[in-house]
Amino acid sequence: MKIAAAQLTCLPADVPANAARVAALAASAREQGAELVVFPELALTGYELDALAADPELWTAADDPRLDPVRSAGIATAVNVALPTDGPRPAIATLVHDADGAHVTTYVKQHLYRHEADYFTAGEGDGCFELGGIRFSLGICYDNHFPELTGRAAADGCRVHLAGSLYGTGDGIHERATVHPGIAKEHGLYVVLANHVGPAGPWTGCGRAAIWAPGGALLAEADDRTACVVTASV
Repeated sequence: MKIAAAQLTCLPADVPANAARVAALAASAREQGAELVVFPELALTGYELDALAADPELWTAADDPRLDPVRSAGIATAVNVALPTDGPRPAIATLVHDADGAHVTTYVKQHLYRHEADYFTAGEGDGCFELGGIRFSLGICYDNHFPELTGRAAADGCRVHLAGSLYGTGDGIHERATVHPGIAKEHGLYVVLANHVGPAGPWTGCGRAAIWAPGGALLAEADDRTACVVTASV
């Protein structure tokens, strides 16, 4: 299976516009032969925490019609959103849909990073699913810094770990380049990292969406400035 890692610059707090950008990148991945494409953290809104706290209209469920362009792109997608919950706060969650647009699974971020705990509800369970005969695991940004999460995924038979994230310039550059090949080496997983590129709330995404093979070898990597997808076979 060929898989794509995406990077994009989001329009702040504009779900329809970002859904269109995500759908266009999904179509590009499909044209390159990919069967699944992974997007960065909070891809439909950008990393706009104050806006997300103030406006529940920015929260996105799996059946939200604003996702129709993404669901109709003809490729399986893993898109990270602010997800409505039963409480007053949303969750940071990855929605997985198959190539026909059917909802496969939802994973909620378990490890909230610093100030995120003031805005979001944390998840309690791991995210694993099967597609095309391959078992996948999900992690969202800071989740991927906890080896026990990916260790459980490997023990559960997962072969590919999907990491929708936001790594900025500065320390994020080093973290991006060490955490993910480390997962691949320690747990024998393919690792697919999606990232922001350019402005992302208070951060500047460093781009370089990438895919690593089990053992940590780099299979594909984007640049640090262009909205695009990169692909590799797993």
